[in-house]
Amino acid sequence: MSTATLTVRVARKWQEARDICGFEFVSDDGSPLPRFDAGAHIDVHLPGGLVRQYSLCNHPEHGDRYQIAVLRDADGRGGSRAIHDEVRQGDTVKIGMPRNHFPLAPNVPHHLLLAGGIGVTPILCMAERLFSSGIAFDLHYCARSTDRMAFVERINAAGFRDRTRFHVDDGDPAQRFDLAATLAAAPDGTHLYVCGPRGFMDAVLAEARARHWADARLHYEFFGGAIESSDTDRAFQVRIASSGQVIDVPAACTVVAALAANGVDVLTSCEQGVCGTCMTRVLQGEPDHRDAYLTDDEKAAGDQFMPCCSRSRTDMLVLDL
Repeated sequence: MSTATLTVRVARKWQEARDICGFEFVSDDGSPLPRFDAGAHIDVHLPGGLVRQYSLCNHPEHGDRYQIAVLRDADGRGGSRAIHDEVRQGDTVKIGMPRNHFPLAPNVPHHLLLAGGIGVTPILCMAERLFSSGIAFDLHYCARSTDRMAFVERINAAGFRDRTRFHVDDGDPAQRFDLAATLAAAPDGTHLYVCGPRGFMDAVLAEARARHWADARLHYEFFGGAIESSDTDRAFQVRIASSGQVIDVPAACTVVAALAANGVDVLTSCEQGVCGTCMTRVLQGEPDHRDAYLTDDEKAAGDQFMPCCSRSRTDMLVLDL
């Protein structure tokens, strides 16, 4: 996976909604930016050495700029505070090349786009791509209140406004989001895309699976990790298949950290089990999956895991490194 970075300039910074700032990046030398597809994200290198992932939310055909929107998270790890408070219009920052773990499925008759809060960023990009391509879709955008909804003016001015429904928790009960009815009304063969807070996404996916939607038709992207820790975490070992080296992983240490301490570097990005950058093949042993990237079927297969957050159910894992 490429570790190349680009230097870009913050051409615009604006207040998009309550606690949400928008940023527009352009190349520092005026050259076109690398192409991206709907659902893609970039790494943004922030003050203090932080690196965070943000979904691109402008139309993929706008090759001269990237747009992101960031929700300030007072309880987060500091990335949102850094970009809100320390990155200013006119600054230059380094970003990674666009990557996409949340693409639109090809050759699908209908798409159902569900956004919760700041999860609208990749969903909006998808809507614009589908509309410009003449592909059928419906968009539902849910938020706690209207002042927390980003890009409302942009959606209202778009050609797909008639395919969009807004739902706010503090609004008229008649406009509240009815998940069961929405799924029941979806045409046969519809693919579902959901992004937003963990509780929102869990509810959507659980309801869809209860209605026997196949996992192949469910597409999702988490903004926060699903990392779980426990006082009962235990030590185990990993063996590097290429060298035979055996490395101890203490109970309070991640596999990535243990590998790095023994001279084995694994490329990482989010370090929360969200982005898939560190995914590693498992040749022997049973992983204890704690990521939000792999599907249930992929986890059940047991032949890959995320060493940034996942552990082992067996005394040893043999890794394809």
